[in-house]
Parts: sequence; structure tokens; C-alpha cells
Amino acid sequence: MRNILLVLAVMLAVSCSRDSGEWVEMFNGKDLTGWKAGENPQSFKVEDGLLVCSGERGHLFLETDRPFKNFELEAEVKTLPGANSGIYFHTEFQDEGWPSKGYEIQVNNTHTGEGNYRETRKTGSLYAVRNVYYNMAGDGEWFTIRATVVENRVQVFVNGLPVVDYLQPDQPSRGDGFKGRLLGEGTFALQAHDPNSTVYFRSIKVKRLPEGEKTPLKEDLEWDTRVTRLMEQGLPLVDYHVHLKGGLTLEEVLENSLTLGINYGLAPNCGLHFPVTDDVSLAAYMDTVRGQPIFRGMQAEGREWITLFSPEAVAKFDYVFTDAMTFTDYKGRRNRIWIKEEVWVDDKQQFMDQMVGKIEAIMAQEPVDIYVNPTVLPDELMPEHAQLWTPERMARVIRVLADNGIALEINARYKTPSAEMIRMAKAAGVKFTFGTNNTGRDLGRLEYCFQMIEECGLTANDIFMPKPHKDKPVLVKGLPAQITG
Repeated sequence: MRNILLVLAVMLAVSCSRDSGEWVEMFNGKDLTGWKAGENPQSFKVEDGLLVCSGERGHLFLETDRPFKNFELEAEVKTLPGANSGIYFHTEFQDEGWPSKGYEIQVNNTHTGEGNYRETRKTGSLYAVRNVYYNMAGDGEWFTIRATVVENRVQVFVNGLPVVDYLQPDQPSRGDGFKGRLLGEGTFALQAHDPNSTVYFRSIKVKRLPEGEKTPLKEDLEWDTRVTRLMEQGLPLVDYHVHLKGGLTLEEVLENSLTLGINYGLAPNCGLHFPVTDDVSLAAYMDTVRGQPIFRGMQAEGREWITLFSPEAVAKFDYVFTDAMTFTDYKGRRNRIWIKEEVWVDDKQQFMDQMVGKIEAIMAQEPVDIYVNPTVLPDELMPEHAQLWTPERMARVIRVLADNGIALEINARYKTPSAEMIRMAKAAGVKFTFGTNNTGRDLGRLEYCFQMIEECGLTANDIFMPKPHKDKPVLVKGLPAQITG
């Protein structure tokens, strides 16, 4: 009788909060009163006042006699290494299987998948609809997930920072397996993913919100469908090559990300005669972007960069990229091939052989993650790009990338490399990134990257993700004393 009364009390509290706008704690800190498990109920328990999700796959559903539609939810969460979980909303009780109705907010800081499945979606993702690929929280520390749902709008915050702001169209397109990922009304559920995954909740509170008006869409249905299809596939949609230049601000980058669903990586230009030239200026830059919902990249400029920075400072970045647009030629002339007055082409074929050799030396010796601005030539040679970049020259570049685990950027600004080279690189096992390399405030929409995804059949497994700290090239390879070749 006592347990029945406790269940009724929780359900009454949930029901009475329907129009009150008051926070109601859904977990009492003592037991699972008010919650009901589907399959594998043993995967959910209460220990030391914490709700623990750990064990065989299962879902724990909040019991309520009145479904939730508009609401604000806040959960305090802690994960152990490799943990994977989720918070479902607008769902309903199921005896078994993954909840087929409603949305899931991903809880995953370091889980990378199992078997042949690669998991890249991180904490805060509106799973398979608007994914987040950067880490906003760490294992072993408490963090907060907050979600607000009002009519057609879903906002997700991690530690108070917005990571998702999704506007659902009236007739959203959903692929097979995701037909139920729709707004409506329902209850909440927590996920236990597998025996190696442990996630703790110490507070799960909800506030009902009144009926509201739909938020006008900022993008059309075609864009929503295109992005959502990639999100369903788990294909990381990240523009790793963005600079705060030409008036572009961090705030504008973050707003663009929320509007379009594209994740971004910001990178300062680091090297001789560039804005960042030593560890002190590197640290100053990191202070401006620390804790922000972005990736933090480093563009290594010129061949002298390896003498300017310590491995410890470089390793603080999520990734490092470089290109071969700055090099010293056979006659000792410093070429910067994007500047007409600082490039010398005495002979086209000789220039190409020289440049390919420079790319090979740079990628073999410098501790970088990504080769960017790939195959770009001086303006005077770009009209002959297809002829000058022969299959043999492309193969040489691909070989050095594959041998050194370096990703190949698909550049939206220059529209390089060619589909032929991308197919060759894919066959060689090279990973790919997407990049803009903006010169101003317009980041575009990665149009060429989308085109190459379709033409070359790229999948989630073909796309680069930043390496764990211990595997960063600068720590594995170190910084060479000089670049030869």
C-alpha cells in the first residue's frame, strides 16, 4: 500500500504541475518511485542517492497520467569513461527495444561505438536530427543538460551553453528507423546502453510550459531534409576550416551553427608573420574560445611553425592542419602561392613536380591531422588544374596521406580536390574533412562538400574526427627540428 501511495503522490505532483510553471523533481533520491522500466529493469537502480543507468540495454520511463508537450527539463548528469546514454522526451512506454516515438538527447562524452559501428554523436545531440560532434563535458564530472520544447522548437543546452536550436517543419522528412522522431507529446525516458556504460543522474526536474506559437522557420524544407539525412547517417557535418576574419565574430559562428546544424572549428593562423607566433599568443587565443561549443583548431603556417611552438601548447588544440601554399623553391625563393607577387612559375611541369615533392615532405614530417586547401595552384595555373594534377601526382599525395594518417580536406571555397582524387583517396582509406577557409563573414553552406558526398558515396566511416589527446600527432611524432625536401 505504501508503494502505491508513493507512486500516486509522484503522479499527482507531475499532474498538478501541468499549468503551474513550477519545477518538479522527478527523482526522489531514494528509489525509482514514479518510474517504470521496460526490458532489463536490473539496469536501473539507486545508489547513494543517485539514479544509476548501467547494464544491458533498457529504458526507464517516467509514469504520468498527463503527457508533456511544452516543457523545460534540467538534468544533472555524470558519466564514467566510455558511457553512452540518452534522455528521451515525447515518448511512450515500450516493453522492449529502442523507443520508437519522440526525440533523444544524447549523453556521450567518450563512447566511440562497438564492433563495426562508429559512434560520433556527443552529449547534447538531438540524436539523428541535429548532432553535436564536439565535447562540452567530461567524464567523471557533473554537468547539466537543459532542454526547452515549445511547439515546433527544441533547444538543448549543456552547462548553460546552447548546442541545438532545432525548428521542426510541419512535414519533416524522416528516414527508415526514424519515422517517430517527431514532436507531439508524451513522457520522458532514460537509457541504459550496455554493461560497460555507467551514467549517474542526481536530479531530473521538469517545468511545464503553456501553449505557445510556432517559431517561423529560418531555413526551407529542402535544407532541413538534406542536413537531417546526414545526421541520421551519423556523418559528421563539421566545417573545420573557419577563421575569425573579415569582421566574422565568434557569436556569428555560433548562431550560424544553431541555424544550419553545421558544427564549426575555429582556427587562428599560426606561424612566422602571422597573428599567433609563440606559446604565449597561442594561450591567449585559447582563452578566447575555451568552453565554447566549437572545435578548436590550429592552422600551421609556413614551414617554420615547428620551431615556434612547444608540443604541449600545440596538443591543447583539437586538431592541427596545414597546406603547401607556403614553401621555399629550388632557387631559394619563398613562395606564397595565393599572392601573385610572391609566386614564381618558371616552368609549369617543373613547378608541379616541385610542389608535389613539397607536399610529400610536409605531410611525412610535420605532425598534423589534416591537409587543407588541397591541390590549390597559383591563379595562373588554376585554369589547367585538371591537366596538371595528373593521376600519378594525385596518387603520390594520397600515398603520403594514407601512410601518415592525415585527412584530406574537401574545400568548399576552392572546390578542390576533384571527385577523381576523392574517390582515389577513399579507396586508399584516407579520411576526409570539410572546410570553408573563409576570407570574410560569409561561411556559405559547404555546397561543394555536399556535392562530393553524393558523387563519391562518402559515409560516416570516411569522415575524420579529432583524435584522443594521447594519439595527437604532435605527441606521437613530436616536432621535427626542420623540414627537409
